Amino acid sequence: MTIRDFLKQKLHFSRRLLKTIKETDGAVLVNGCKRQTWEKLYAGDVIRIVFPEEEKAAYLQPQQLDLDIVYEDDAVLVINKCAGMAVIPSMNQPDQTVANGILGYYKQKGLPYTVHIVTRLDRDTSGLMLVAKHRYSHAILSEMQKQGSVRRKYLAIAEGELEEKQGTIDARIGRKEGSIIERTVTPSGQYAITHYKALQEMDKLSLLDVQLETGRTHQIRVHFASIGHPLAGDDLYGGSTELIARQALHSAQLTFTHPFQKEEMVFTSKLPLDMRQLME
Repeated sequence: MTIRDFLKQKLHFSRRLLKTIKETDGAVLVNGCKRQTWEKLYAGDVIRIVFPEEEKAAYLQPQQLDLDIVYEDDAVLVINKCAGMAVIPSMNQPDQTVANGILGYYKQKGLPYTVHIVTRLDRDTSGLMLVAKHRYSHAILSEMQKQGSVRRKYLAIAEGELEEKQGTIDARIGRKEGSIIERTVTPSGQYAITHYKALQEMDKLSLLDVQLETGRTHQIRVHFASIGHPLAGDDLYGGSTELIARQALHSAQLTFTHPFQKEEMVFTSKLPLDMRQLME
């Protein structure tokens, strides 16, 4: 095999990652000597990949924040995010984000990485999210995510009692005309599939187990609003903020195959206090 085919097929290097190594000060070494990726490999060859130094975006500054890191190794971080904290900076929230906190943590630990978010959460959604530590683990996990092997289960509290207690919402989602934030169900949107099961029905509210098959922006919020059951607290999509001040949505379970150990990793997170109080 050529070096390129070996790296892509056996070690799951993406085309983008190979291009980065080639066009920067990265290198591919075979038996200690620099080689081109079109050259062939032979039994017994030892390959060493030198990755270029990762560039940190100028707008992204490290900050010492109180992140709840529930798991960490050389390849990944699993973070239990609180509601109200954005994942990456924006015009409305230029700092105090998960990304700022990750860079601050790396700086404290002397790690030369930048931020590689694998599963992003909305600012007011709480729960588990997956972060790749470096560009190689990010390339592998991103491909796994495309193939559907990074799985997420959510707990949501929707308004009303659903007529069908278990089902699938299959409706395309796209940007709402005239808005840069809001999404809507539209035939011209990206395909989006949400599976759900009602776990408990309360007075005018339903606790739902929700599993994403796709990961579109605001997918759960848009899908349940589209069938007449917006999430409690989600005023952007028609939910009432009378009993809870943010959308009642929590990333409760995260499952993925470790990019290098190849073992299945499963993490769970309990409902946060505001959603437990809403149920009570």
